[in-house]
Amino acid sequence: MLAAVISLGSLGCFAAILLAMAARRFAVKVDPRQAALLDVLAGANCGACGYPGCSAYARALVAGTARPDLCRPGGPETLARIATILDIEVAPGEPQIAVVRCRGDRQQSRAKYDYQGLEDCRAAQKLAFGPKTCPGGCLGLGSCVQHCPFGALSINEQGLAEVDRDRCTGCGLCVSVCPRQVLALAPAGSHIHVQCNSPDAGRKVKNYCHVGCIGCRLCIKTAPECFVMEGFLAKVNYGHQKPTAMADAMERCPHHCIQDLAEPGEAAPHSPSVEERTS
Repeated sequence: MLAAVISLGSLGCFAAILLAMAARRFAVKVDPRQAALLDVLAGANCGACGYPGCSAYARALVAGTARPDLCRPGGPETLARIATILDIEVAPGEPQIAVVRCRGDRQQSRAKYDYQGLEDCRAAQKLAFGPKTCPGGCLGLGSCVQHCPFGALSINEQGLAEVDRDRCTGCGLCVSVCPRQVLALAPAGSHIHVQCNSPDAGRKVKNYCHVGCIGCRLCIKTAPECFVMEGFLAKVNYGHQKPTAMADAMERCPHHCIQDLAEPGEAAPHSPSVEERTS
């Protein structure tokens, strides 16, 4: 009995010594900067940086294979701390925010069919390219809401995505998940946006939406430096913004698809629905 106990004890001690030697032999040295970076990152593990999580991004930063400005939820403060830890110089970029480029809700735009499938925009898009006639309109099934780790998105009563400007970090996850690219990132300091994503010509847009861009170019004529045309669709030239001229263009827009999103409580100009317009 005693001999068995001694044998087992000796075997255990021998195994412990082997494990200790193996641990020392195969130990992975961790750069202390990695732990410091992990402490200053946002900690959301949202993947907006393109890496599986904050730990993976911290490792890539130490390895020199990742840009230091990819942690958008952390903002300029996090970027400054990363630069200090890595002993590099960086210039912070302008903060961004998500913008919904669509005003064609259930009352203002036509539907092709009554969708009764999964509450997921990507699934709906695979069925005859979505239930909404407009090829670039918001489907309103909440894929963006489900993938926003900051609770900055919601679907309103009319079936359109809405962005909470106070919560949005500009991480871009909603942009990447939207099958129709309805969401886009814009400078956070910009308030006036073209809320339309339709690539069609004006005559076709009028057949399915009363708040879509018809390519009339009135915004270009009113504020030529502030807007550009991409095909039949007007877009804001965020590099050349003149608030007064843009406000004038917003007033002249016949379909009111140019909106000031800084004042969500202000009543928007009335636009008759498709049914009202065709009745």
